[in-house]
Amino acid sequence: MVPLDFSTMPTYKIIYDRKNCIGVSSCALLADKFWVMNREDDKAVLVGSKTKGHDVWELKIDEKDLEVNKEAARNCPVNVIRIYDEEGKEVSC
Repeated sequence: MVPLDFSTMPTYKIIYDRKNCIGVSSCALLADKFWVMNREDDKAVLVGSKTKGHDVWELKIDEKDLEVNKEAARNCPVNVIRIYDEEGKEVSC
């Protein structure tokens, strides 16, 4: 059996527009490793992300975490979760 070389796996970027989150929490229910709810303002928090300013957050993920985050993005009623590939193209959710 050949071991997997994770260093060559594609990476993706989640861009989260937190200021427009309405706190439905579907992301946290579907991908609780990445999304939790902030009890102070009832908005989602993208775990481990870094701010890009203006309450927009970014997190790099590996391909193994893509599907669960696509499901979170697909179920967000206000579409504040976007996922981009290494070339900067938005991934269809």
